[in-house]
Amino acid sequence: MKISAQEEYGLRCLVQLATLEASESLTLPQIAEREGISQANAGKLMWLLNKAGFVQATRGTKGGYVLSRPASEIHLNEVIKILDADEIGNHCESYTGVLDSCVHKGDCGIRPVIVGLHEIVQEALSQITLAQLVGDEAKVDATFHQIKKFERKLGQENLRH
Repeated sequence: MKISAQEEYGLRCLVQLATLEASESLTLPQIAEREGISQANAGKLMWLLNKAGFVQATRGTKGGYVLSRPASEIHLNEVIKILDADEIGNHCESYTGVLDSCVHKGDCGIRPVIVGLHEIVQEALSQITLAQLVGDEAKVDATFHQIKKFERKLGQENLRH
């Protein structure tokens, strides 16, 4: 699975908001600076997230962005769906080669694997909330593996590096 820049930065912007106290908000310049992205890019992301109902914008000197609902109620599959421009349904139209349509359009052994992998990823993302992304990397990693009941496949030699 490849994460687009839009998905990565959008999630990072939401995590910034998830770390705030109840009375705090962040302005667009603050979000852009904290994430090392341009204000234009941050503005586009916040516009998408606002339109989708994940964030609320307040204008004025005390204005800024806040989450529109608790981080524990925002699941990653919802966010990725808004930030991801690729539709799994268009997969076959994306790889036509020099032809107008895929040569395997009628009977394809690849399509069920691609669709199945997409379903697995969506299911995993539906079990992770924005609140679970807040914290240091080790805590988030432990939470993720607990949620999915994954066993660590890394050898001890990989953990020492």
